[in-house]
Amino acid sequence: MRSHEPVVIDEFNGLWNRGDKENAPMDHFTDCDNVKFPSDNSVGTRDGLGISQTTGVPLSNIKRAYNFPTQTANTLIVLAYDEATDTGTIHHVVSPTVTFGPILTIVGMTDFAFQPYNGRGYISPFGTFVTGELHIEKGLENEKLYVYAGDGTAARTAGGIPITGALTIADGAAGFTDAGFHLFGFVTESISGALSAPGAITGFTTSAANSVSFGTVPATGNPLIVKRHLVATKIITSYNGDPTGYTFYFVANATINNDTDAFLNNISFFDADLLDDASHLLDNYPTIPAGAVLTLYHNRLCLATTFTDISLILVSAAGEPEAISQIDGLIIVPLDGNPITNLQELRDILYVFKRSRTVSYVDNGDAPSSWPLVVVDNALGTCVHGIATVLDSGAASVDYLIVCTFQGVTLFNGRYITPELSFKIEDYWRSLDRFSFRIIQVVNAPVQKEIYIVTPTKRLLVGNYANGMDPKKMKWAPWSYRCFVNTVAIVNIDEIIIGADI
Repeated sequence: MRSHEPVVIDEFNGLWNRGDKENAPMDHFTDCDNVKFPSDNSVGTRDGLGISQTTGVPLSNIKRAYNFPTQTANTLIVLAYDEATDTGTIHHVVSPTVTFGPILTIVGMTDFAFQPYNGRGYISPFGTFVTGELHIEKGLENEKLYVYAGDGTAARTAGGIPITGALTIADGAAGFTDAGFHLFGFVTESISGALSAPGAITGFTTSAANSVSFGTVPATGNPLIVKRHLVATKIITSYNGDPTGYTFYFVANATINNDTDAFLNNISFFDADLLDDASHLLDNYPTIPAGAVLTLYHNRLCLATTFTDISLILVSAAGEPEAISQIDGLIIVPLDGNPITNLQELRDILYVFKRSRTVSYVDNGDAPSSWPLVVVDNALGTCVHGIATVLDSGAASVDYLIVCTFQGVTLFNGRYITPELSFKIEDYWRSLDRFSFRIIQVVNAPVQKEIYIVTPTKRLLVGNYANGMDPKKMKWAPWSYRCFVNTVAIVNIDEIIIGADI
């Protein structure tokens, strides 16, 4: 042995679980549970867990957690589930000492989709439904999309329900209008800026030398309604009795800035002044059905996989997340019996994922229903939480997505890049229960340079990319705890939050 040259291993490169164990490289482990990889190329035991809440009664039995950036802080939105009553409650965790809620309580809510937007949060409750051997995540039956203001008040139904009733209309003081028959109504505006369809529509023949005054303007009784806007048609020469067949316009300077006053007096306008079209609001969903997927694309809120249609995407108007047209705000993804599982924008393209299929749509400047379809991959897709989120910026990191497919953990830049990031642990990944892939959730922690994946075994799989996002340089290690891990999130840039069944 004196002439034997020692083999120097100056770096440990994590788990190797691919092919015969005897073929594992000498600088890898074939058993690598609960280890971490410090920056000095050494290996050590992973850190332990601590309770992130210091309140007297911290939340327990956490099923899902998301990062929620508000106007003033980086916070968490969290789902706790009571199995005994089959009830999910959503809470807003502002800090270790402050928790709001429950802000929403729904029977049967075992999961939810979430999308922050301008300090508000959009919440869509969903569950898992079993059809044969196929598990489908879709919006709960008869449930809807909710919006949370971020201030501790209860989440409210998104969208706008038209006011009902009739107006009292009369000639006002001396003024001006184009003489003739008009239809008038009011559009409500919520605290989040959502506009309803015109309601309380009433006809009246105006006089050229007079303004118009309105009485008995209905109130909604909803404390979240902050304004009511007057809308009108131009002169109708032959009214057919159907108020939905005409174009309505907002009347300038004709707004009631509350939900209590019943009068709006002495409004003058010419038909030529009616420029801001409001008739599209007649086609909008008054309440938006719940789905299993939420994302933003071109400042539009996109919702997919409702209870009644697993291949439908609902797309809002740009800048108006609660205004979704039932006519041209819909995209029907080619039917194949599988539900839409994820949506994500990358490089100005909306990518749509199913379990084993990926397609894309591009905003062509026209209605969403006209956007062209491109098939990206007919074999690979992902699950509802299978695209890595990056802090509070969604799922895209610079110029790629990290996607969990049946094939492995893969970089996606418009196509799936091979070999997969999980190349070294191919056997480990393929040993996971395919029917439980819906449990997977992924986050990317760029400060730690680590990917955290909740696996179907309810453990964490951690991938360290300190040496580069390269399949040959990735270091993998499974982490297990005395509890079952359900969800993982990042708050305050680099604080890892784990939610579990405890």
